[in-house]
Amino acid sequence: QLQASGGGLVQAGGSLRLSCVASGGTFSTYTLAWFRQAPGKEREFVAGISLSGGRRDYTPSVKGRFTISRDNAKHTVYLQMNSLKPEDTAAYYCAARTRGSYNVNYASNPLFIDYWGRGTQVTVSS
Repeated sequence: QLQASGGGLVQAGGSLRLSCVASGGTFSTYTLAWFRQAPGKEREFVAGISLSGGRRDYTPSVKGRFTISRDNAKHTVYLQMNSLKPEDTAAYYCAARTRGSYNVNYASNPLFIDYWGRGTQVTVSS
């Protein structure tokens, strides 16, 4: 089970830090990712991180502004979001893939995600 938190309302240029805690399972063996979904749009990949945290991938629109990280001891994955823009407004979902080693082609595709957390809303005002 994944439980995300940390969303909220922030002005453009501001920052938020999302957290997602996992319960059960073997967290350290999971590929983890963040997705987001704006109203009327498909769910899109935001960032992914490998088992040890050594490999991280981002969608181009957030590269340089967002940072994904994980703490395997705390069973938690984070998404630090800086320089937020109104177009970042969406419900953000943490996700876990339990099979295989890290591969961004699978981590970024909702069809290959095994577990989803409930969304946390991020709203960026202009």
